[in-house]
Amino acid sequence: MAAYDYQLILKQILKSGVNWAPDQEILYRDQFKYTYQEMYQRVLQLAGALQAAGVKKGTKVGVIEWDSHRYLEMYFAIPGVGAVLHTINPRLAPADVGYIIRHGEDEVLIFHADFLPLVEKLHPTFDKVRKYILISDKGERPQTEFDYQEFEEFLASGAALDELPDFDENTQATLAYTTGTTGRPKGVYFSHRQLVLHTMAGATALSGFTDFGGINKYDVYMPLTPLFHVHAWGIPYLSTMLGLKQIYPGRYEPEMLLKLIVGHKVTFSHCVPTILQMITSAPQAKQFDLSRWKVIIGGARLTKGLAKQANQLGIKVYSGYGMSETAPVLTLAYLKPYMQDWDDENKLDVLIKTGVPIPLVNLRVVDADGKDIPHDGKARGEIVVRSPWLTPGYYKDPEMSEFLWEDGWLHTGDVASINEHGYVQIVDRLKDVIKSGGEWISSLELENLLSLHEGVQEVAVIGVPDAVWGERPLAIIAPKEAYQGKLTPEDLNEHLEKYVAQGAITSYAVPEHYHFVDELPKTSVGKLDKKSLRSTHAPEEAAGASE
Repeated sequence: MAAYDYQLILKQILKSGVNWAPDQEILYRDQFKYTYQEMYQRVLQLAGALQAAGVKKGTKVGVIEWDSHRYLEMYFAIPGVGAVLHTINPRLAPADVGYIIRHGEDEVLIFHADFLPLVEKLHPTFDKVRKYILISDKGERPQTEFDYQEFEEFLASGAALDELPDFDENTQATLAYTTGTTGRPKGVYFSHRQLVLHTMAGATALSGFTDFGGINKYDVYMPLTPLFHVHAWGIPYLSTMLGLKQIYPGRYEPEMLLKLIVGHKVTFSHCVPTILQMITSAPQAKQFDLSRWKVIIGGARLTKGLAKQANQLGIKVYSGYGMSETAPVLTLAYLKPYMQDWDDENKLDVLIKTGVPIPLVNLRVVDADGKDIPHDGKARGEIVVRSPWLTPGYYKDPEMSEFLWEDGWLHTGDVASINEHGYVQIVDRLKDVIKSGGEWISSLELENLLSLHEGVQEVAVIGVPDAVWGERPLAIIAPKEAYQGKLTPEDLNEHLEKYVAQGAITSYAVPEHYHFVDELPKTSVGKLDKKSLRSTHAPEEAAGASE
């Protein structure tokens, strides 16, 4: 056939952005700046170097790096030659990092010099890695016991390609591992076609359906979700396709983040609640105008208390939802046209919900028999989904893959309701919901309501064993500085009783148990670490937990 068989591969995303905005800027911290056209040439140079090093279709290339312009180049160059970009979370326990590099069968490992001690510790266990490439911000070449090539030297070691090659759009592009609460991390993987469709659907949702939280050609983008975490929610691909100015902050440090946000007039970001909490709590945050900044919050529930705290600084926030298994975006919480006349309080209640499915996502909430629950905002069931960009399964784990895809729907493990407007609200994880006296208590709803107390900085709610009721909620509170040593369980229960009177929660959901701490533990991606909290406060339950 004479017609060109156009494949949905990532190079098409890259070329769209370069053609539209060749002179647009991409920056790394306050250290480096270049244009899209220069970035594209480095992608072609890196692709040529990879091929010269024997990287071919299917080769796994592991990356341990901070958010940087180099990481963006690897987002395109590694899959661009048909290899697999394996994004590695360096915040995992060293044993888990070693496991996923071995399990993923990485043959090349590219890592920042900051992680050299980690690689030195683990490299004797790597049976497949045959080449090490070290990234250095300042060109230093630290001594180590194994051979490596410095990144910029490696980049120059091969001839630049004239263009990234064509191949089947179903070729695997990426591999990442979940940070599950128990057990070994599980690998999820995605094809070029899946990532291109995810990018297109995300762009449609963010440009066509949102209000103040949308994205357009004038935006300045800075990710606050690490690039190692599920493609940074796919937004680097989307931002590159749109030719946006992009700022990569490197290691997340509050002062540097604020400096970049203000200095480069950042308008669009995404992060987990703890990162937003870190920024809004920084003393210097009140000194800056943050009114242009739009932030999608995901990874954990955006509480109304945190949303109000952000709004007081002028930050416009709303929720999104997805999982490692879903590439990840499934829903966004944007307003429907008829909600424009609602008052600000009711609008905020919508914007902090889990949201509505973005285009091409078929989402249901089903009961134990697999039947759709009523859309009344009260009935609860598990979210199950279908879309073109869900992982086909867990890498080299057919048994868990069958469990994930039972009955042809991807089972999220998230318990949710749907209201009459079609908005999903996650109320808990199946493994986190508190089962008390035959009733379910939502830990997330309690966390949301407790966050509205003026003395609460952070809160987590878990179930603890109870001889009579099976489980009861325990609220673990990190008070604001002014309330340290002053906040009491009686204060908090009096606060919750207002919501009992309003019918927001039932009286049996009010905790009898509180524990006050200076700060709450976080996972490697900044979520509340409920596994750690259960091991400390409910060891019997933690011991019996399974993934």
